[in-house]
Amino acid sequence: MMSQRSLLMSLLCAAWILPGLFHDPWKPDEAYTFGVIFDLLQGGSWVVPTLTGEPFLDKPPLFYLTAAATAKLFSFALPLHDAARVATGLWMAATFAFTALAGRELYGTRYGAVSALLLLGCFGFVVRGHQLITDVALLAGFAMAYYGFALVLRRPTAGGVWIGTGMGISFLANGLLAPMILGAVALLLPALARDWRSRSYATALAAAAVTAAPWLTIWPILLERQAPLLFEDWLWGENLSRYFSQGRGGWAGTLYYLKILPWYAFPAWLLALWALWRARGPGISRPAIVLPLTGFVVTLVVLSSSSPARELYALPLLLPLALLAAAAPESLRRSATNAWYWFSAMTFTFFVVVFWFYWSGLELGMPARLHEHLHRIRPGYEPGFKWLPFTLGVAYTLFWLTVLASFKRSPMRPVVVWGAGITTTWALLAILFIGWADNAKSYRSMIVSLQQALPGQYDCVASIELGESQRALLHYFAGIVTQRQEARVARRECDLLLVQGRPQLEIVTGAAWEKIWEGARPGDKDERYRLYRRATKPSS
Repeated sequence: MMSQRSLLMSLLCAAWILPGLFHDPWKPDEAYTFGVIFDLLQGGSWVVPTLTGEPFLDKPPLFYLTAAATAKLFSFALPLHDAARVATGLWMAATFAFTALAGRELYGTRYGAVSALLLLGCFGFVVRGHQLITDVALLAGFAMAYYGFALVLRRPTAGGVWIGTGMGISFLANGLLAPMILGAVALLLPALARDWRSRSYATALAAAAVTAAPWLTIWPILLERQAPLLFEDWLWGENLSRYFSQGRGGWAGTLYYLKILPWYAFPAWLLALWALWRARGPGISRPAIVLPLTGFVVTLVVLSSSSPARELYALPLLLPLALLAAAAPESLRRSATNAWYWFSAMTFTFFVVVFWFYWSGLELGMPARLHEHLHRIRPGYEPGFKWLPFTLGVAYTLFWLTVLASFKRSPMRPVVVWGAGITTTWALLAILFIGWADNAKSYRSMIVSLQQALPGQYDCVASIELGESQRALLHYFAGIVTQRQEARVARRECDLLLVQGRPQLEIVTGAAWEKIWEGARPGDKDERYRLYRRATKPSS
């Protein structure tokens, strides 16, 4: 039977996961990720993933395959891109589940829900955890591996299987990052704590190696046999060069990640520091401290040595911080617990009121000045009262008020209230304002405008400086695969030319071309797209 605490955690995680999964693919990461998925659905190869027909080996194929599977499975009820994004929700559910399992193994049964809620409550996790990106599968693999490292102390073989599975999934989702980090953690744990210094742990590592081997070898072998040069490009260009080439890394990378963690991992990092302070002395060698602390330090070192540094890449830092912080709430002084509770209650209630006020301005035109301002910064959005978002928004608001009214004073109350507050404010943003945001972040309206300007008959469309995201969405929304002038393959002579540039700077195409269309996303002041028609036919 599922306990009341586990049921609450499951419902809260589901309430967190669902909002924000349904909208057009957004630039940059979602758009090109969906482009690869769309190519798979069109009959492309999973061994050599492609973007608009060209090899695209940014990441291994696991997430693309799972997203293509959910796209096929749910396309009867959802647009293809939303059906693909269901995979994100499934990977997030796995991440929460295995984080909770790891917390239970390290601290005890009742700490599993706390571990998951602390991860859920991190600011930096909210947006990224709902995107169509390969990193969500990477994170699920890390969570499985942390659970495995904790489980080996009780069940060595089963723990080793989960370590190997987590390492393999992370590898097939992202590349060599996860095996490097998890392999280092596996070797360091026996040196840092006697709990892992045993024959049973050696058995667990053997089981991990056997389990991970198929995940780590089958796809690279198939890729090397089918396309040796592409395999070399992937191995060096997308993996090893990030650690051994000149560029950002070292102290600059460390400082970057340490600089963003105060907001990115809030409030987990504060509780993790408190847990370390409480564990000073002999307590620092406990498995519940050694495992997440080792994982955090190794991950930070590996990320810092790579280039470039991005906020997205910091996601694996959140898992060990959430596990390290899991026992901290119970040890807080009553004054700190009450302060956290009241800060959460007042802050999130304030934002709930603000979001409804802005919704009234956006959709109902009250107040008028706010209505004009919102539509000036996002032109083209059609306002109006819509029953479904309104009803869902009211439901989340009532959920928030119920949480505030029903939870009695306890050390865990601020953890639950914080998680519920993050969930409610995110849900209101994603439900009430998703159409308004989609209007500016999506390329759909721009591509529709471009389609209307296309001649009735044309041979093909060439492109200059057209980004990966734009090529992917042009293929999806309009069925147009451009012939890139920058490509190293032989190019066709096309009678149309699409150029990506800036509003103030128009790339000179010569007298042979005449401009027939110019456009951009609504409110976009950085990008400009221009379509040209060849004035004279190319010489044969």
